[in-house]
Amino acid sequence: MYEVVIGIEVHAQLTTNTKLFCGCSTQFGDLPNTNVCPVCLGMPGALPVLNKRAVEYSVMAGVALDCTINRTSVFSRKNYFYPDLPKGYQISQYDQPLCLGGGLDITVDGRSKRIGITRIHMEEDAGKLLHQGADTISGSTHSHVDLNRACTPLIEIVSEPDIRSAAEARAYVETLRQRLLYLGICDGNMDEGSLRADINISLRPTGSDQFGTRTEIKNVNSFRSIERAIHSEVARQTALLQAGTPVVQQTRQYDDATQSTRPLRDKEDSHDYRYFPEPDLYPLTISDEWITHIRSQLPELAEQKAARYGELGLSQFEIDVLLSDPSVSRYFESVTALGGRPKDSAKWIVGDINAAFKETKQSFDDTRFSPDRLVELLALIESGKISGKMAKDILVECITSGKSPAESVAASGASQISDTSELTQIVDKILDQNLDVVEKVKGGKSNSADFLMGQIMRETKGRAKPDLVKSLIADRIAAR
Repeated sequence: MYEVVIGIEVHAQLTTNTKLFCGCSTQFGDLPNTNVCPVCLGMPGALPVLNKRAVEYSVMAGVALDCTINRTSVFSRKNYFYPDLPKGYQISQYDQPLCLGGGLDITVDGRSKRIGITRIHMEEDAGKLLHQGADTISGSTHSHVDLNRACTPLIEIVSEPDIRSAAEARAYVETLRQRLLYLGICDGNMDEGSLRADINISLRPTGSDQFGTRTEIKNVNSFRSIERAIHSEVARQTALLQAGTPVVQQTRQYDDATQSTRPLRDKEDSHDYRYFPEPDLYPLTISDEWITHIRSQLPELAEQKAARYGELGLSQFEIDVLLSDPSVSRYFESVTALGGRPKDSAKWIVGDINAAFKETKQSFDDTRFSPDRLVELLALIESGKISGKMAKDILVECITSGKSPAESVAASGASQISDTSELTQIVDKILDQNLDVVEKVKGGKSNSADFLMGQIMRETKGRAKPDLVKSLIADRIAAR
């Protein structure tokens, strides 16, 4: 039997407007090779200038992950040759990184576990190869190079080899992504490559404290792929060991179509990169005052919000959905700040609003159904002007048309019927049409009253006030 040992290196692009060592835009999706200059193209004589905001964001990550912030850190040249690396080296940090130590708590199957963090260092991203003729390197006929991404600021968060399963690996990356999102320093868009994971995997006999030979799976960019890649690589290594074949230290690529890994190259060791201090950059010095200031500016993190939402009486499911993205949490916070009751607000946001936004491809940050309109809709329900069922239809109308709830109600004339005399006439009509059901209710079959309720709601097109209808049904049957 073997135990899997996993360490993960997460590369997170920082949400600065400009690159790490030059003033070029970091905007994703622009035409290839338009956001470039002599610095990020590696032209001779072009000198790097460090982006202060990128340093600030990196320190924020370190503080939020309980790291020690080194007062002095050093940038180095990591030498390797690849078409998307125009300088022939990457400016990174090596033996003196910005952050050391730290950890992140994860939960898997109701059990908590702390995953240690070895280091966080700053570096520049490489460009991007656009493979032609196939989606993968191995099947492509040729590749184009887009250097827009070159020199984009990254932090690399290196975990300790504390992860023991694919489920733990997924939970670690999910939790880390959430932490970075709530800090506001990374958009976490794995599809665009702004957050990606390199997964180091080795096997060892169960009970052993010696590490086996590891392989690294590069640039895994979805939670599902992280789990699948680990399962695939564990199965591959297990088969090799059981056959008496040694595992080769390699860098591998995961193919989601075949759910298998394939070799890219032999895995390098640090000495292969010939690190040496970057001669064009001074050592980075961080003052105690600046660290204290950054610590004071940290926003409320997801774990802190979760505790507060629990005190508001929200269910764990509601909390999980509200915290799934900062935009959802912000929407909820705005609604409650405007007077919406937390429990009612959460119910609508987690359910109907979330579903409607997905259907109409709107986001919580960019929607015509703003928080004040949800507060207005909740007030219409509470005042009795509309029922909950009517509110669902009005919600869809407001989201698609841009009207306010009040405007939608006025335009449709769909206010709730709460006039007792009007509803009494409708109830008597339905009872007269269903005398057999009335007799069943008199005979003690109270569930039959639900049928009558449904008929009345259909007659009034859902506009009858439910509590009043229920009371009238009981009273009118008793009077017969």
